[in-house]
Amino acid sequence: MFGSLTRGCAALVIAAVMALPAAAATQLTGAGSSFDYPFFSKAFYVYSQKNPDVTVNYQSIGSGGGIAQFTAKNVDFGATDVPMNAQELQRAGQPVLQIPVALGGAAIAYNLPGVSATIKLTRQTLADIYLGKITKWNDPQIARANHGVKLPDTAIVVVHRSDGSGTSYIFTDFLSHVSGEWKSRVGVGKSVSWPAPSAVGAKGNEGVAGQIRSTPGAIGYVELAYVVENHMPAVTLQNSAGKWVACSEATVAAAAADKPHVSPTDFSIVDAPGANSYPVAGFSWVVVYKKPADSGRARMLYDVLSWLVSSAGQENAKSLDYVPLPRSIQASALSTLKQMQH
Repeated sequence: MFGSLTRGCAALVIAAVMALPAAAATQLTGAGSSFDYPFFSKAFYVYSQKNPDVTVNYQSIGSGGGIAQFTAKNVDFGATDVPMNAQELQRAGQPVLQIPVALGGAAIAYNLPGVSATIKLTRQTLADIYLGKITKWNDPQIARANHGVKLPDTAIVVVHRSDGSGTSYIFTDFLSHVSGEWKSRVGVGKSVSWPAPSAVGAKGNEGVAGQIRSTPGAIGYVELAYVVENHMPAVTLQNSAGKWVACSEATVAAAAADKPHVSPTDFSIVDAPGANSYPVAGFSWVVVYKKPADSGRARMLYDVLSWLVSSAGQENAKSLDYVPLPRSIQASALSTLKQMQH
């Protein structure tokens, strides 16, 4: 249902299991962000090929689910596209380290049969679609940005995440920058009340991609790797500088370049300035306990994550349409991880 990406990720996982010894010394477990799943699938497979005594089992269950599983101590690490907040950290019951591990963009994918031209949307138009104020693809507001394109009188189906999602946080953060009405009526969050009457929820980036592909007239926000691998059309979006930009490695990197340092309390790069900046982009984070109970597993987890955020691990990001972490972010991530060793 979800196309070649999901099959490809599954193939990587199967290949990893087949290539490793029947009983690896340690299996580390993680859960959370579906935004990260394609990157993690490849990166952890590569790591296990080089270190066959360690495997990493990662479950793509959404950022909210990952934080819940991590807090319940059911996994060694969680992954989330928005860092844990003060209340979530308090529920964790012990000190937590939060480390940026991936950088990517949420493309605005759509399904519009019979239209071969790439659709352009202004920032405000996208907000109005998700507010339910624009309900047809041939609405004058869309038509003004798409001169010469014959737009059909097709109802817009707004697709969103049904699970607690860091990708939703990034997307609603962007909409709140664009629209005062969105900010006051809906706000920013991993889970929000979606106001458009046509809104349909789906679980994970995989689910949103599948829902869009199977629903004529649909539009939704999906991590770039899923869009590229499934050959889905995505809009060219107007950024804060008034320029039309597609979601790509280069435009996501441009958005991140405006903010060379991020922290768990200052991490947003949506609606970044700059002519080439894609406006719906963000970092994803791994969360670990500063002092895990099992010191042996802690050492292995440290080794895996240190490799993941370094240049060697980040090489696997580019091949899957993520952006390797900037060197300054890699350095701060490694510095934070070293606190596990103290």
